[in-house]
Amino acid sequence: MDSSINIISEEEVQNIRSALQEGDICTATERLAESLREIENAPLNIAIMGESGTGKSTFVNAIRGMGNEEEGSAKTGVVETTEVPSPYNHPQYPNVTVWDLPGTGTPNFVADGYLQSVKFSRYDFFIILSSERFKQNDIDLAKAIQAMNKKFYFVRSKVDSDVHASMIRRKKTFNEENALNEIRNNCIQSLIEGGIPQPQVFLLSVLDLDKYDFLEMQDTLEKELPEHKRHIFLISLPHISLPVLEKKRQAFKKDIWKLALLSGEVAMVPVPGLSVACDIGILVKAMTSYKNAFGLDENSLERLADKFGKDVSELKSVIKSPFVLKEINKEFVATLIARGAAGGLMIVEYVVSNVPMVGSLAAGGISFATTYWMLYGFLKEIAEDAVRVLTKALESPV
Repeated sequence: MDSSINIISEEEVQNIRSALQEGDICTATERLAESLREIENAPLNIAIMGESGTGKSTFVNAIRGMGNEEEGSAKTGVVETTEVPSPYNHPQYPNVTVWDLPGTGTPNFVADGYLQSVKFSRYDFFIILSSERFKQNDIDLAKAIQAMNKKFYFVRSKVDSDVHASMIRRKKTFNEENALNEIRNNCIQSLIEGGIPQPQVFLLSVLDLDKYDFLEMQDTLEKELPEHKRHIFLISLPHISLPVLEKKRQAFKKDIWKLALLSGEVAMVPVPGLSVACDIGILVKAMTSYKNAFGLDENSLERLADKFGKDVSELKSVIKSPFVLKEINKEFVATLIARGAAGGLMIVEYVVSNVPMVGSLAAGGISFATTYWMLYGFLKEIAEDAVRVLTKALESPV
């Protein structure tokens, strides 16, 4: 099967295809719309745990793209600040919740009892943080999670501090790669000694997620998450590196044909005005989603500017698309549709021949081609602008 349609399961694809072949447009449209809703609204619960002082709360904020002093951020401190499981919703995707769990470094800690007390069943996966060698509490916790058939990941935090300390101690012989390997091997050895076979440890700086193993960890999580939760995990990631932006672009690109197909099928229903209303609704929602996921909404631009010590106007100055900084509403999209209809007609044959599951049924309507063409173009422009904005943010002051 074409990899561009792998977000919807093979069974769902077959059901939609069968309905289309039988001419049952209503059933096909309903199934496709339901699949898209499930993908967008899939709940994702991420548990962050470890001893106090490992940077749990800072990590909770960072993975949501937030600073420690923003409204809605997790409280941070040098002592344990979390006494009960504390949920923190993603600022743009409320169905994504990152949980800051109580610290595990107490003398009477019992892994099984701890997991029961924090209601382990509600979490999709666990991230176990340590700022040094993983200790027996971490190992016991991992074993208990594994026994309950849940996924867990070891994260060695505050790596930047250790690398800096190594550089000071070994001014003549310092090598960053060697320092990182030493930290990683030390963690792996402690886990093996504790009875964890073939452990994988991700090295991170919770203050700078774009460093070290964050992308590798993100790739691992994406692959191991259930299929219907991968998309929301990916688009909710903080836009902190160019590879993350590219992954988001690819994820949205895979969905364009589905939205366009939904638009094309509705266009064939003989209800005056229904097609235009559907197209506008689809485009407003999709374009807004693109803008938020790439961090080009006002709040995200302000966070990025604050993180890198820039002025928001500096970041906005490199945005080239005439649409990115405009409010995406029904009136705005209606104007774009009027301009885009001709372009949609010109490319309809190309799109139909290159998009899976689309045949003469959709080819008869301009809605399919217009929606596909407009979303493809908007995604391309907004992704390119996101790259320019992040590049500008990362520029060192002259």
